[in-house]
Amino acid sequence: MKNIWDFLAKGGIIMVPLFLCSITGLAIVIEKFVSLRRRKVIVPEVVSVLENVKSANDFSLAVSICEKHNGPFANIIRILLENHDLPREEIKETLLDQGRQEVHQLERGLGVLETVAGIAPLLGLLGTVLGILKVFKVISVMGVGQATALAGGISEALITTIAGLFIGIPALVAYNYFTSRTETLVLEIEKYSNRLLNKIGAFPTAPVG
Repeated sequence: MKNIWDFLAKGGIIMVPLFLCSITGLAIVIEKFVSLRRRKVIVPEVVSVLENVKSANDFSLAVSICEKHNGPFANIIRILLENHDLPREEIKETLLDQGRQEVHQLERGLGVLETVAGIAPLLGLLGTVLGILKVFKVISVMGVGQATALAGGISEALITTIAGLFIGIPALVAYNYFTSRTETLVLEIEKYSNRLLNKIGAFPTAPVG
């Protein structure tokens, strides 16, 4: 462990923001692995109650189940049920507004993860440039014969480049994965909400209470 720390310490000051990027990216990845699980978003209890909605009299039970499971899917279904007596176009507009908010909730943190994926290699490149500048400074002062002194600057340049790519590549892969995962979940939410909307259109209106 000490050898690894010493190796990274040779990367210079640029290793500090790179370390912060790695911690931030890792925290977001862990949070997204938890929050974007299908069972956590597409709550089975809500799906079950939707499949058992046979008439407008079942809306109250469905709303109470949605209220117990706060989340994008449950919130959208609840809004749909609570506004079932509105004209179809108004219901769709209400769902669209709520959907934007819920999608934003699902995508929370992905922008930061994308930034980490983009900025980490650039920070590594900056460290490379700074390391090369040190090499040229050593050359200008001592000449090209000081191999040990030259190696320090070259080492710093290589370490920051490696660290930047080591952080940026997994962050980019994770960002693409979670973006795709979010889109899949959004499509599934739309599928269930459209199915319920069609059911509502076939039922006589009844108050939710």
